[in-house]
Amino acid sequence: QSENSDKSSAESDSETEPEQVSVYHKLLATLKTSPESESGDDDESESEEAGESGTEMDSEESQENGEAEGSEEDENDMPDKEEATAELSLGEEQADGADMSCDPNHGVTEEFTDVKHESEFSLETNFIEEESGDHDADERRSNPFKQHMGKEMEEKEVERMSTFSKSSSQTKWPRLGQLTFSSTLEKQKTLKADKEFDVKQLHLHKPLEVTWPKVNKQLLSSLNKSCDSCFTPLQRELFCIMNTYRDLFYPERTALTNGEEIRLAYCLHALNHVLKANAQVLSNNAKRRDRKPGIDTDEYRDQGLTRPKVLMVVPFRECALRIVHNLISLLEVSSDKKIDVSNKKRFKGEFGSEPEEKPPNLKRPEDYEAVFAGNIDDHFRIGVAILQKSMRLYAPFYSSDIIIASPLGMRTVIGAEGEKKRDFDFLSSIEILIIDQADIYLMQNWEHVLHLMKHMNLLPLDSHGVDFSRVRMLNLNNWSKYYRQTLLFSALQDPQINSIFNKHCFNYTGQVAVRNIPQIGSISHVVVQLPHVFRRLEAESLTSVIDTRFQFFVDKVLPEYRDAIMSHTLIYVPSYFDYVRLRNYFKKEELNFVHICEYTKKAGICRARRFFLKGEKQFLLLTERFHFYKRYTIKGIKNLIFYELPTYPHFYSEICNMMKATDSGVDATWTCTVLYSKYDAQKLAAVVGIDRTAQMLQSKKNVHLFITGEN
Repeated sequence: QSENSDKSSAESDSETEPEQVSVYHKLLATLKTSPESESGDDDESESEEAGESGTEMDSEESQENGEAEGSEEDENDMPDKEEATAELSLGEEQADGADMSCDPNHGVTEEFTDVKHESEFSLETNFIEEESGDHDADERRSNPFKQHMGKEMEEKEVERMSTFSKSSSQTKWPRLGQLTFSSTLEKQKTLKADKEFDVKQLHLHKPLEVTWPKVNKQLLSSLNKSCDSCFTPLQRELFCIMNTYRDLFYPERTALTNGEEIRLAYCLHALNHVLKANAQVLSNNAKRRDRKPGIDTDEYRDQGLTRPKVLMVVPFRECALRIVHNLISLLEVSSDKKIDVSNKKRFKGEFGSEPEEKPPNLKRPEDYEAVFAGNIDDHFRIGVAILQKSMRLYAPFYSSDIIIASPLGMRTVIGAEGEKKRDFDFLSSIEILIIDQADIYLMQNWEHVLHLMKHMNLLPLDSHGVDFSRVRMLNLNNWSKYYRQTLLFSALQDPQINSIFNKHCFNYTGQVAVRNIPQIGSISHVVVQLPHVFRRLEAESLTSVIDTRFQFFVDKVLPEYRDAIMSHTLIYVPSYFDYVRLRNYFKKEELNFVHICEYTKKAGICRARRFFLKGEKQFLLLTERFHFYKRYTIKGIKNLIFYELPTYPHFYSEICNMMKATDSGVDATWTCTVLYSKYDAQKLAAVVGIDRTAQMLQSKKNVHLFITGEN
C-alpha cells in the first residue's frame, strides 16, 4: 500500500523534483528545514488559537493585511521537494530543543558517549558480588529466563518455523479480554490468567522482589489508583504473558489512562532480563577464573554477538526520561541506598523540559496534553549499561545493555544502503524489543519503523571484540530472531501495526495478541445533530483502493459539492499523499479552496481559517497529521467530507463536534459524508461499532445514520 501511495503522489504532484541524493541525505536535509516551517512560530500560533473566542479573527486579519497581499496559499507550505519526502522527514515540529548530540549537522560521530566508565561497566572484567548474586539459586529453580534462553533449537524446528503456518487458539481473560495465542512449533497451550500470585513466584532478580511493590504503589498513588496487590489487574495479566517470553501485542494503550502502568510493567520485565543475563555472565567469569588451566567447555556460552539485549522504541524524549527514572527506582532497594548513575545531570538537561507558560484560554483535549507532555523532540538515542548497583547513561552502544531510541534516532544511525557511515551491528543480539506507542509512529514516519525491523537480528559485519567461546550457539547459528521477544503497544489496531506483529516477529515461544472488538463506536460521542452518510466504494484489491477512492471522490462525491450553496466544506484527508493529489486536482480544476497540512506556516494557517470561516473559500483541505499535532478548532464548517476514515477513531467525533463552534448554531442543512471500502473494516468498527460494521460490509448500499446529540 505504501508503494501505491508513493506512486499516486508521484503521478499527481507534477512539481515534485526527482530524487537526486540518497534517502539518508534527504532525511538530514529535511530534518533541518521541517521544524523551521512550523516550530519557530508555534507559540504565536497557539496564542492566536487561545484568542479564538473573540479576538482571533481581528489578529489574523491584521496579519493578513501585512503579509498576504493576494499571495498563493502554497507559499506557506514547505517546498514541493520537501513535500515529496514528507513521509521521510516528518520530525515533529516542536523539536526546537534538540541537543547537539543528535544534530544532523554534527553527524553521528559527534554524539556524546561516556568512555570514562568503560572498564567499570565491562562485563568481561567484572565478577559477581556474593551478596547480590542469586544466579546459583536461579540455577536450582526453573525460571522463565533460563527456560527461554537455554532452549537449544534444532534445524528442523527452524525450518518448520520458516515454512509452516501458525496454529492459533482463543481465550478470554478478565482484564485483557479476548486473546489470540498463536505458535508454529507446537499446538498452542492456552495460558491461564493468575488471579493472584506472590512476587516470589515470578522468579524476579533478587533486588526487584523488594523494589517492585514499593515503586508500583508510588505510581498507583500518584495516578489515584488503588490496588491491594503489588500489580494492577492489567499489569498482572500483561506481566504474566511477558514473563513467558511470548510476543505480545496490546492495542489499547493510551497515554491518558493506562500508559504509565504499562510502561512500568515492561520496565520491570526488561530490567529483570538484563540483571539475570548479566548475573549469568559475571558468575561464569568467576567460574572461568577459578577453573583448572587447559580445560575447555561449552557450559560458559552465555552471551550474544554484541552486548545490547533490550531495545526500547519510544516516540519522544519525555518517554525515555520516564523509562530511565523507572529503571533507577527499580534498582534502588531503599531511599538511603541510592545507586550510582553516571551522567545523570547531563541526561536530565537533555531529556527534561522546562515548564512552558501557555495562554490561559488555550484548551486542548486531555489526550493531547497527555501525549505531548514534556520534551517532545523525536530525534534521540541513548545507551544504558547496568552492572549490579550502578547505571551508566550515554554508554556506547556496544557497551550497553539497553538502548532507548526513537524511530528517527535509529534511522539516522542505521543509515541507508550505500552510505559509508552506518551501523546496525548493535541490533544483532537484541533479545527483547519493546515498541511503545506504535500509533504515534503512523503520524511521524512509519517507514522508519519498517527500516528498523529489517535490520533487527542480522549477523554483524564486524566481531567488535567478542569472545566467541562465550557466544551462545543460537547467535552463532543466526537464529537470534527466533529467540527475540517483541512487545508491541499501541492505542489502536491498524493494518500496518498488525503487519509488524505478523511478519516481523518469529519468536519460537509464540505470540499473544489482544483482539477486542469495539461494540460502540466513536460516533456515539458526536454531540451535534447531524446526518452521517457512509458511501461505499468498490475496490478490486487492497493495492487499488487509493486510485479507486480518488476516482470515486472526483466522479461521484465532489460534483454534489461544487454548487456555491454547498459552501464551508471541510475535506479531512488522513494520507499526506492523498492530500497532495487532491490539492493538485483542485488547482487544475480552479476550484475555490484553501489547504492546511502539517507543513503549512503560521501565516498560511491563519489566512486559510479566516477565508474558510468567512466563506471566501468554498473548500478547506485538512490533513490528519495537522489535526494530530495541533488540534485547532476549525470554525465555519457546514459540510464535512471524510475522504477516508480517520486513523484515530476519536478524531471522527472531534471533527464532527467542531460544527458546534459555528456562531450561527445548529443548521438543518449540515452534512457529513464518509468514504469507505471493505478494506476499512477495523477503522469502520471503531467509528460505528461492530454491529453496524457487519451490516454495512454485507450491504453495498450507502448507509445513512442520524445522530441526535449524545447517543
